[in-house]
Amino acid sequence: ILTKLTDAEIFEQFLHTKFIGAKRFSVEGAESVIPMLDLLIERSAELGVEEVVLGMAHRGRLNVMVNIMEMNVREIFAGFDDDNPELHLGGGDVKYHLGYSVDRMTPAGKSVHLTLTFNPSHLEFVNPVVEGRVRAKQDRRQDPDRGRVVPLLIHGDAAFAGQGIVTETLNLSYLEGYSTGGTIHIVVNNQVGFTTNPSESRSTRYCTDVTRMLRCPVFHVNGEDPEAVAQAVTLAAEFRQKFHRDVVIDLYCYRKYGHNEADEPRFTQPLMYDAIDRKKTVREEYVNRLVQTGKITQEQADEIIARRRASLEAALQEIRKNGHSDAPNSMQGLWSNYRGGNDDDVPDVDTSYSKDKLVGLLRRINTVPDGVKLNPKVARLFRQRIEGVQQGEPVDWGTAETLAYATLVSEGHRVRISGQDSRRGTFSHRHAVVYDRETGEAECPLAEVATAPDGFVVFDSPLSEAGVLGFEFGFSLDSPDVLTIWEAQFGDFVNGAQVITDQLLFSSEDKWERLSGIVLLLPHAFEGQGPEHSSARLERFLSQCAEDNIQVCNLTTPAQIFHCLRRQVLRPWRKPLVIMSPKSLLRHPAARSTVEELATGEFQRIIKDSVVKPSKARRVLLCSGKVYYDLLKARDERNIDDIAIVRVEQLYPLRGAELKRVLRYYKDGTDLVWVQEEPWNMGAWYYVRARFPDIFGKRDIRCMSRVESASPATG
Repeated sequence: ILTKLTDAEIFEQFLHTKFIGAKRFSVEGAESVIPMLDLLIERSAELGVEEVVLGMAHRGRLNVMVNIMEMNVREIFAGFDDDNPELHLGGGDVKYHLGYSVDRMTPAGKSVHLTLTFNPSHLEFVNPVVEGRVRAKQDRRQDPDRGRVVPLLIHGDAAFAGQGIVTETLNLSYLEGYSTGGTIHIVVNNQVGFTTNPSESRSTRYCTDVTRMLRCPVFHVNGEDPEAVAQAVTLAAEFRQKFHRDVVIDLYCYRKYGHNEADEPRFTQPLMYDAIDRKKTVREEYVNRLVQTGKITQEQADEIIARRRASLEAALQEIRKNGHSDAPNSMQGLWSNYRGGNDDDVPDVDTSYSKDKLVGLLRRINTVPDGVKLNPKVARLFRQRIEGVQQGEPVDWGTAETLAYATLVSEGHRVRISGQDSRRGTFSHRHAVVYDRETGEAECPLAEVATAPDGFVVFDSPLSEAGVLGFEFGFSLDSPDVLTIWEAQFGDFVNGAQVITDQLLFSSEDKWERLSGIVLLLPHAFEGQGPEHSSARLERFLSQCAEDNIQVCNLTTPAQIFHCLRRQVLRPWRKPLVIMSPKSLLRHPAARSTVEELATGEFQRIIKDSVVKPSKARRVLLCSGKVYYDLLKARDERNIDDIAIVRVEQLYPLRGAELKRVLRYYKDGTDLVWVQEEPWNMGAWYYVRARFPDIFGKRDIRCMSRVESASPATG
């Protein structure tokens, strides 16, 4: 305990004197958290834990990275000492947001893999990400007891009580699709939130009262009593492993400086800081106690300090003399066969599939065991799917989508779908799980064709966006080989998880060099359902597209969703895929594809007009998504034969050369119009207008849309 307390204190004091005025978000006042974590890892390893995934905010993070994660302190010093601006152009993140992984050996000879998850400044939003990562690791280890990988979340008192994402994540704790077998929570309770007092930041006595929803034990412990802290953390580790439930430690402590080292806390908490200024450090108090009881001499304690300071000084001199090596490559191990980077650098893949096998799979995934009495409407749907293909009829969207999953899982890949109403589908198009109408027993035919354990799973999520999407994003970070899908009930509700999309999905590669292949299915179309059920805010996704960071698609045919989903798995390029998924097109008679298009086709980023001859066209309409069928209907009703319609199925990354190839067959001066159903200030128009000059130079394009509007649609 004393050694780790000394490590924690001397590290902070060293940074304070060597890098004056630099932000580091010191752990001083809460140094007990370092021996606490050390003991927790050691005891957990004795209880069979092989891996711990940590999530924490900035407070004390550098100390944890050095003294718990065993990160080379030279890398930390380099972050403070680096004066080369060329290293920081365009990407990266501040040092107290970065992640790290290490295999650590305990004193008892047990190896534990530690992972500190990267995080944004948005407090507590790392929580569901950690839970998702842990679930992925547990699934990969086929650990049904969930005892070998443990999530550890370190919170601040103000954020733990104040951030709604805390409750969303806690609510996942014991649900079938999201349980991780219990999380260990440590609240670093320094009794102030930046400048806000506890009486102003919560309505409860304890900051941990939110966990009463789980009826889990909470240990309130004095952070200035290291041995009491050791007792509490030992109990927490044993409780988690015995009962597989959440457990909380509320570590009462203080914050020696302001929110950061440049902040002046005495402006707002003068009395608190008068008391803090008079305090001895936690280590000093503990040393006095040990000396008084004869367990250690002052000389022995001073020797520990001297050794630690000498080690830090040597590391600093080395970094200033020799520089530092680059950070380790995160694309190793599980990720070694996958890559990020530029879209053009990774070839497209063959997504075709044997027609005979497709027909066989279609029959299997629409058949339930004898004796199962399905709802008559579901039974009719399954029967129609099978008979339709036997009679040569084209397939609808739901059939093509489920066939994509069936082909993947039958080849040994895994698929995980999660979202509100995802088993049935918001619009009753999927029916991946069906129920016996007399017994209520669930059947999942797709799971029966999977060749890998738990090859196909689909979960109806709680009514939560941020927590569940954060969980699935975390799951995708540790499952590059799994098609991980989060589906919104309506695309409009994705902005309930905007912190997850903005801070994690769009920028994790740029900031932290971490990839994700997560898929977002966002029902999007203007169909008279009002402003809350029309728009997934396509424009917001497109506005954050850069450096090939994500993929954005607005598809028009069942064949396209089939090949798009298969491409996401079979191609080794791992980027988030955002699909503006359909609503009315699920049953639109024109939105059909033949089995041959699934069997022998491929994903088409741009679909040219196959009806109007280019030589005859006086106008070309460019569009994306469901509006294509509105235009097609209007053209057919008016017998127009000189207006071509070109569909941009993948809006980003947009291959300009491919679009130019399609349009070069039309005469120079042909009127080009971008058509969208969204208002002028929404949808893809701003994006198209910005990208068009880079592709076509001075060629004009105009927009046909609803007039600009503050609301997506009328009521």
